[in-house]
Amino acid sequence: MTQPILRRTAIVALAVGTALTATACGGSKDSPESGASSSVNWDQRGPITYVQGKDNNNLVQPQVNEWNKAHPDEKVTFIQLSASADEQRQKLIDNATTKGSSNYDVISLDIVWTAEFAAKQYVHELPKDQFPTDGYLASAVDGASYFDKLYAFPYASDGAMLYYRKDLLTQAGVTEAPKTWDEMKAACAKVKALPGQGSINCYGGQFQKYEGLTCNIAEIVNSAGGEFLDDKGKPQVNSEAALKGVQWLKDSFADGTIPKAASTWMEEPSRQAFQDGKLVFLRQWPYAYSLMQAKDGSSKVAGKFDVAPLPGLTGPGVSTLGGHNLAIAKTAKNPGTARDFIKWYTSKEQQKVEVQKASIAPTLEELYDDADLVKQFPYLPVLHDSISTAKGRPKAVPYNDVTQAIQDSTYQVVQGAQTPKVAFDGLQTKLDQLIQS
Repeated sequence: MTQPILRRTAIVALAVGTALTATACGGSKDSPESGASSSVNWDQRGPITYVQGKDNNNLVQPQVNEWNKAHPDEKVTFIQLSASADEQRQKLIDNATTKGSSNYDVISLDIVWTAEFAAKQYVHELPKDQFPTDGYLASAVDGASYFDKLYAFPYASDGAMLYYRKDLLTQAGVTEAPKTWDEMKAACAKVKALPGQGSINCYGGQFQKYEGLTCNIAEIVNSAGGEFLDDKGKPQVNSEAALKGVQWLKDSFADGTIPKAASTWMEEPSRQAFQDGKLVFLRQWPYAYSLMQAKDGSSKVAGKFDVAPLPGLTGPGVSTLGGHNLAIAKTAKNPGTARDFIKWYTSKEQQKVEVQKASIAPTLEELYDDADLVKQFPYLPVLHDSISTAKGRPKAVPYNDVTQAIQDSTYQVVQGAQTPKVAFDGLQTKLDQLIQS
């Protein structure tokens, strides 16, 4: 996550429990050096850069301009990376590991990258007395921490929701959003029976072979009652419950519930499909809400859709926890300014602006109950519930290997090249090897 902008989600998440966290963090060889922040000169001030992924909402530069106007001697330069989370991560690593690189100061990290960047000392530990986290979502703070130390600060949280065409469901006599996959499929059949709606597709998500696929399959497995790992840290991806979810994914592509084109979709193509009126249901992050409600003619569904919790096999499903944190790169020349910018950028005032202008999921608990925001964005209670029940990604240093294995196996199923049983038996073996290593 992942959403195309770095403050989502992400983007994305492997819905495994804290057991893998314990496994990944159990060896002292991956523990960062203690007292890592003691050598940082927090009095060093001056110009800095802020680095994140593509800003589709055109929100960041106006915020940076506001900071720069108030801090003419500590100006921030916004560096915008690719829309791809995988490419963003690689750019950040390249900057941290290439000799002579020093142009990244404050960097936006997907929550799943915290462990890797902390363990490899790509970022500074943040002193907790200078970065108080009271009032922030506990899950967001946990996602910014590693070995009980703070290595980033919660900027945006994320939980997936089911976007649905309320107008079409109403016309078809469906009075409530579906809570199960079967209910969703039945609602689609009724919509397709409406005059002029025979060609509309049912359900979409992010099924291209990238980090977003990890997020989607994790949600599907968990929403079927399965799990990637049990409470002892053992992979369970080929359990009977998990395979029910994977089988649903295979069957949904096979019978057209999910259009074949969705195998190429990341966040933006899937948003565009729903926004253009080609889908009844869409699994998506909250960033898309404001874009799809735009009244400038860019959205054919503005005022016609609503959101609900994700559906599951027998009841409401489980979202993957997404989100992004702001960290100070080891290459930062002016950490004092970097610290102050992070605290300003994650303040209540700025987070409220981000919700209002880009429907970003805040990390401050109180904003989910803000009367003005809930009136403007009635989805906030649904989003808060999604985040509260979401499954988080593991704090695994070799997370990139884990997610690649999941993507490889899942895409074989999506493409119809392997059965769920064969693909996820192989994934079970691979995850066993990765966790033991």
